[in-house]
Amino acid sequence: MEFKILQKPAGNNHLYIIDNEKALTQIPALSAEEKKYAATAIAAEQTQITINQYGKLIFLQLVKNKKTEYQTLETCRKAGADWAAVCNKQKLQDIVIHNLSALHAAAYTIAEGMALANYQFLKYRSDARKITNSLKSIAFEKQAITLKELNQLSITAEAIYHARTLVNEPLNYLTATQLAKEITNLGKAAGFKVTVLNKAQIEKEKMGGILAVNRGSILPPTFTVMEYKPKKIINKKPIVLVGKGIVYDTGGLSLKPTPASMDRMKSDMSGAALVSSAMYAIAKMQLPLHVIALVPATENRPGENAYTPGDVITMYSGTTVEVLNTDAEGRLVLADALHWAKRYKPELVVDFATLTGAAAAAIGEYGIVCMGTAEDAAKQQFRDSGNRQYERLAEFPLWDEYGDLLKTDIADLKNIGGPIGGAITAGKFLEHFTDYPWMHFDIAGVSFATAKRGYNTVGGTGYGLRMLLDFLAHYGKA
Repeated sequence: MEFKILQKPAGNNHLYIIDNEKALTQIPALSAEEKKYAATAIAAEQTQITINQYGKLIFLQLVKNKKTEYQTLETCRKAGADWAAVCNKQKLQDIVIHNLSALHAAAYTIAEGMALANYQFLKYRSDARKITNSLKSIAFEKQAITLKELNQLSITAEAIYHARTLVNEPLNYLTATQLAKEITNLGKAAGFKVTVLNKAQIEKEKMGGILAVNRGSILPPTFTVMEYKPKKIINKKPIVLVGKGIVYDTGGLSLKPTPASMDRMKSDMSGAALVSSAMYAIAKMQLPLHVIALVPATENRPGENAYTPGDVITMYSGTTVEVLNTDAEGRLVLADALHWAKRYKPELVVDFATLTGAAAAAIGEYGIVCMGTAEDAAKQQFRDSGNRQYERLAEFPLWDEYGDLLKTDIADLKNIGGPIGGAITAGKFLEHFTDYPWMHFDIAGVSFATAKRGYNTVGGTGYGLRMLLDFLAHYGKA
């Protein structure tokens, strides 16, 4: 998607954002009769109006204030998704957005919704050319958006496209090795450093969690380290992002059922897609932050010399873990990465993972389950960012009693906690491998859509990426 600012009015197709009937007088492209028609539609509580002028189309979007500004802006994003569908149905290639409302961010968020809804993954479709969306360009009247906002919008959309595409790729293309190559390409495109550890190096480091999960596969694991450190930074110690990179999860010997479960487990690397695409955006936006990202990657299969329920494995940290469910593998690979992060003496560590069905069951597709040991100020900043981007957070407690559920007689920990509090006991397992301020985001319920939801297309969503970028853009600011 191309974004641009027009210094002079141009183009045939225009979208005017208004917040009352009086704004119609500021649209010279409308005749008196058309303004009357639009006023009647507004009186009938229509919020989206199309006027066909036989050669060009005029779209009107009425913005109504909700209880909070962030709810109003989410309505704008969803409206943008609706307008993208209209543009593509009409085979329009471009549109110009004008903002005549009092809400400055309306133009940005409507365009954001249009761009995200316009995403397609057609790599494996033989009819791709025929079904490709027509909309290619979104332009803004110069008062509707700033150059800085335009740049942010463009980079954010690119990053989400990258994340969605990674999630949508099947395992027969996106192995752990290929994921590392894709991340390396992102680093070259955006300007951040990428180092990839192969299986021999992972074995040398004795990353027992990654190696145990990988035992069921003939394909090797990878451990990818990304780093962005510009000359001017505001954080004294690095921020570390960790993303779960299980490129496919069968459940291992604790095999998943196929219907509505294993059939979309290519998305179990959504955390890896999120943090690597975030690094792309961070570097492209030139945020003044030292950021490191870690992606432990493998598939979880039941073949070869697969680890079994009852096995005791030694983690990278030296902690011994009794494996009672091989489908609780994500926390094993993440734990090795969280221990690796200690070498940086980080200011904050943030992990994203499709970790538990319990998180998805608790709050569904409406937000992200989170928990952690970060300071209250950081947690509030995350909540604020989640609200602004409508990628909302539900914080769960990390009470000591949940840690007791991970106790076992024959090892330091077991990898599951029982039938209750599954999202929290997974978080308590991860907490064991941290000694720094840390936040865990369980994106299991939001990372993949089986049906179109507003501006989230079918497949990978990139959900959580905008929240993270918003948090980092505001990092260190009062």
